[in-house]
Amino acid sequence: MIKLSDGGVFLINGNTLLNNGADALNHIQKITGRTVTREDSRQGSISYSILQAHNTAKNSSTLKLKFDCLASHDLTYVGVLQTAKASGLKQFPLPYILTNCHNSLCAVGGTLNEDDHCFGLSAAKRYGGIYVPPHLAVIHTYMSEMHATSGGMILGSDSHTRYGSLGCMGIGEGAGELVKQLLERTYDIDYPEIVCVNLHGKVHPGVGPQDVALAIIGAVFKNGYVKNKVMEFTGEGLAGLSVDFRHCIDIMTTETSCLSSVWETDNITKEFFLQHGRSELYKALKPGPVVYYDGLVDVDLSEIVPMIALPFHPSNVYTIDFVNENASDIMRETEKQGEALIQGKDLSFNLTNKVQKTKNGIKIKTDQGIIAGCAGGMRENIMAAAEILKKGKLGNENFALSIYPASQPIMIDLMRNGTWMELAQAGAVLRSSFCGPCFGAGDVPANGQLSIRHTTRNFPNREGSKPTEGQIASVALMDARSIAASAINGGILTPATDMVETYPDYKFDSTAYNTRVYQGFGKALEDAPIQYGPNITDWPFIGALEEHLLLGIASVILDPVTTTDELIPSGDTSTYRSNPLAMAQYTLSRKDRNYVERALAIQQIEEKRLTEQELPLIINEMMNSAANAAGTDLTVKNTGFGSLIYAIKPGDGSAREQAASCQRVLGGTANIAKEYATRRYRSNLINWGMLPLIMEGDQNFEAGKYIFLPNIRTAIKTGQVEIKAFYIGDEVAPMKFTLGDVTEEERNILLAGCLINYYKTDFDYRTDINPLGAI
Repeated sequence: MIKLSDGGVFLINGNTLLNNGADALNHIQKITGRTVTREDSRQGSISYSILQAHNTAKNSSTLKLKFDCLASHDLTYVGVLQTAKASGLKQFPLPYILTNCHNSLCAVGGTLNEDDHCFGLSAAKRYGGIYVPPHLAVIHTYMSEMHATSGGMILGSDSHTRYGSLGCMGIGEGAGELVKQLLERTYDIDYPEIVCVNLHGKVHPGVGPQDVALAIIGAVFKNGYVKNKVMEFTGEGLAGLSVDFRHCIDIMTTETSCLSSVWETDNITKEFFLQHGRSELYKALKPGPVVYYDGLVDVDLSEIVPMIALPFHPSNVYTIDFVNENASDIMRETEKQGEALIQGKDLSFNLTNKVQKTKNGIKIKTDQGIIAGCAGGMRENIMAAAEILKKGKLGNENFALSIYPASQPIMIDLMRNGTWMELAQAGAVLRSSFCGPCFGAGDVPANGQLSIRHTTRNFPNREGSKPTEGQIASVALMDARSIAASAINGGILTPATDMVETYPDYKFDSTAYNTRVYQGFGKALEDAPIQYGPNITDWPFIGALEEHLLLGIASVILDPVTTTDELIPSGDTSTYRSNPLAMAQYTLSRKDRNYVERALAIQQIEEKRLTEQELPLIINEMMNSAANAAGTDLTVKNTGFGSLIYAIKPGDGSAREQAASCQRVLGGTANIAKEYATRRYRSNLINWGMLPLIMEGDQNFEAGKYIFLPNIRTAIKTGQVEIKAFYIGDEVAPMKFTLGDVTEEERNILLAGCLINYYKTDFDYRTDINPLGAI
């Protein structure tokens, strides 16, 4: 089904793959008559041509990228705009699209969601942006329909920023990286490794894009095969896949932990641009005659069968048939994983009760189905589900099915061709374009239920569970086709098979966009007022990095991976996304309920220091112990206090910068990890002035103790690789960390204390003196 190469490979003439062996170059010369080198052959990839076209640096190995446009939704754009405004923003220098698909509903939090929407529209007018009102489109579908171009690049403040199926490289990052683009700075990365994803064969009837995507994720996530790399899709299997099918695979590449993705373009891609009235933005993209890739994911589409990703990660992948054949064992194993996640809490977690005897044998009973968002809500997925639902109806038992089209043009087409009515008659609940089910803001399962979803993620507690309040539900990922097959089987887990998919031609109708989308790029109204709501507040004071740091350990997390949803929960907590201090109260609330209290206690010490109040005796004693251990003079003028989190591998999942900023406004100054799950989480830490420390070996410290970093400011300024430290527990013990590869600009951001300080013209972060007082 999926095979991975042990090393690099050559792609010759777009159809011949050759392992990077000792005689590879000689063999290529015999085939092509050309003498090539591995290094030159790297330049033949589609990725290379796009990256270099957007690179403003002379060096092709260290990239300084400028994007064609930016995209945010209403969970992130207030933070981006508030940060950019505080950093000196005057007007948008490139198209910035503000969509509203994450907090479209206003049932929770009073007026707060709609207040943010008013803020977004007023900001689009003031700075010259593009504003897409609520319920019109999911962010990534709108960007695909209206802005993605072949050979282009888009930066978005959402982790699923993916437009590779159109030959456009999308990268999802935190707010800070978008702010840099708005201030006409660059996105700085080393040239990434490029991995070829070779598609061949043809998918069987009933197999959908989520099945292919889950098979790939299952093969590459846990081993980190494509982590922070670019996945380049090519191969003869492309010819059998529509753009919808490609897009739904592409959007899920985020769950592999890759940096970005891009697909070879062809006449099918060209037809998409023609359908959407943008034919001039199509460009034929294909690999060169000889291309060297750093790895190969070989996908035989003919071997893919209906798949399921059981809780609690998209990589927890099995075939549906295998799960059904081993129902009791598989569900018990998954149940154990859930029990481990809620360890220490007086809760009961049960999945084996979903295994039931039926007249057809042992089966798994599910309670809810959802087809939604950028992955599930595409036209062909919904039409395929409708075709299966013609064979039966949902009935009035427990199982419910909700369907969210990804855009109003898709909805209009489904209405025009009759599919919308057929779905309603089959018992499906039809919704507007909304991402909420993906992160717990809509169709939250009942306590103890198992929901099957064609959405993007199934992280623990992401879809609305609150273990700290006794509420637990589970989510499994499946393709829309198998969800529909399960729906007409009373919720019994059922793979879709033997289904012929032929649909009427798509008639893209942009009337809703033409009528409602505010097109303000290049039309900034400098005097237009920004409309604020009571929940929209400015960022609090953040100081520059002091010479020395005493860091209180506020939480120690020993899970193999810690997601951004566990660092700052999604769902109802996101109501306060525009109020940094209010949202920060939820930090780690579903993982470590003592974190906020510990962090605030340490922050109070820093506030006393800044206002020159007397410090507690125990803190003075600790400073003396630290000074003696390091042989350094410590004073309240040169020693800052902050908190830190230790996690083995934090930051998997969302690009939401709140995972870092919420720690920062509570006084967080560092994370310690064995590795960071994603580049975007690490960049969020840096942009908020938090040290992304890396340590080898097992941790031997506990929450409530302190770590001392002597001369950390000097270490950052001088580019020291090793960071010396001391653990202040029952005894004082030496430690050491590294920061990994840090650019000069990232060092300066850390010195300044955060990105806002770095860009403030009246804040001199380069001095050795940190002025006390608000910024």
